[in-house]
Amino acid sequence: MWQQIRSNWILILIVLLVLALAWNSMPAHQHSTATVETDSNWHAPSIFLNPIANKAEREAVVYGRELIANTAQYLGPRGTVAQISNGMNCQNCHLDAGTRPLGNNFSAVYANYPKYRDRSGGYESIYKRVSDCFERSLNGSAPDSNSREYRAIYAYIRWLGQRVPQGTQPQGSGLHKPAYLNRAADPKAGQLVYTSLCASCHGANGEGQTSTQNQSYQYPPLWGAHSYNTGAGLYRISNFAAFVWQNMPYTDTKSHPVLSATEAWDVAAFVNSQPRPQKDLSGDWPDIRKKPVDYPFGPYADGFSEQQHKYGPYQPLLLVREKN
Repeated sequence: MWQQIRSNWILILIVLLVLALAWNSMPAHQHSTATVETDSNWHAPSIFLNPIANKAEREAVVYGRELIANTAQYLGPRGTVAQISNGMNCQNCHLDAGTRPLGNNFSAVYANYPKYRDRSGGYESIYKRVSDCFERSLNGSAPDSNSREYRAIYAYIRWLGQRVPQGTQPQGSGLHKPAYLNRAADPKAGQLVYTSLCASCHGANGEGQTSTQNQSYQYPPLWGAHSYNTGAGLYRISNFAAFVWQNMPYTDTKSHPVLSATEAWDVAAFVNSQPRPQKDLSGDWPDIRKKPVDYPFGPYADGFSEQQHKYGPYQPLLLVREKN
């Protein structure tokens, strides 16, 4: 036998070499050496994984989260605590109760307030920021600053941002805006996008869908009497485009945008060309030079029309601002 092995050693060596090459090409081996991608976005703490020792604080944080997730149940038109909002929930704009990366989350709030804001022309507290959301996005009135509800919302926001260094913006906070188009955003093109991708949840007439309890919206109205008013941040189409680009359609994967940047701009133009509640904005932007380029209401310091400020194209406006 050993004589046969010695006489066929070249053939045996070739077989072993082939087996080695085959092993190296197997998927399991490739997987073992693959580089694992890491997610550097901010992620919210967990009530369950990061327990709060103080019972009163824990109860406030849990109630605060509940108020953000189910605002209408407590503070909507038929709210059990008060009737001060339009039936939408805070998490309709601040997704997953203000915790989703790139979903308009609360990560940076506690670390950056109080702060100066050009819209009001003064320093604002977290209470002022919450009040604005109730008065603009929820088209209602602000909760009392001494109420259990406001204290709970504040406790929740503070807890979410507890590990964020003061004055910083974690990755994944805010809205990541798509690049400006080289043309005006087109409401007619946006209507086609809306019909094909948005109407199944938000309704053919933007009316939204109520939950099974019929006390709040599972999918919020995007225009009409129960939607956000003209003072809301989402009424600026750059904000709306950023929000839907990163997060809509809601039922689809969030790993990559479903909408193209162009579709996001156009559907934003369509939605924000529809009727909605009006808000008195006479106190906003006391220094008109500080108005955002896409702020849809004059007067302006640059001489361009409300139409162009609302829909673009924005490059000519930006060039004037750079010169000034």
